[in-house]
Amino acid sequence: QKRLKKKKHVICFISPQLLPTDPPKKPDPVTSETVVFWGLRLWQVIGIFSMFILAIVITLCCIFKCRIPRTKKEIEARHAQRQAAKKYANTLETVPPLNELTEVPGGK
Repeated sequence: QKRLKKKKHVICFISPQLLPTDPPKKPDPVTSETVVFWGLRLWQVIGIFSMFILAIVITLCCIFKCRIPRTKKEIEARHAQRQAAKKYANTLETVPPLNELTEVPGGK
């Protein structure tokens, strides 16, 4: 008879950190239907933000009266208008005060 050798079993404890786990789940891709916050979807948030920026731009343009001339004729007309206004302002500076030009009735 053959003698059977008994194998010794070694019992070792493996910590749970060393056990194989599932790979981390990939996040869902961002699409226009992704809910961003407050239950609003991405396209809704972009739309609201765009409207807000547009309102600010329009308000600033109205306050500061920035206008873009459209034709060469308009550009030349505005230039002539500015020149005329400048010439008129310079002419007003040379006019003496009213009390020097006229006599006040009942005065001296």
